[in-house]
Amino acid sequence: MATVHLYFFAPSEENAMSEVTVTANGPLAVKGLKEIKNSKGQSLPVQETVYLCRCGHSANKPFCDGSHKKNNFIDEKN
Repeated sequence: MATVHLYFFAPSEENAMSEVTVTANGPLAVKGLKEIKNSKGQSLPVQETVYLCRCGHSANKPFCDGSHKKNNFIDEKN
């Protein structure tokens, strides 16, 4: 699986060095998040690695539920 590693500075010091991996035809894999909030500011459960939906079909947004597979999600640059 081809991946691209991106490092970014998040708004909080705790998330400052999270690592985002863009998976081919799949979700964003984010390692090192200490906190994630929804659009209402409510904290969401965080694990060592979280997988965030890129296809827009997940029933559990912002998290990936595997919907990209049954919807044949394909990266623009693949």
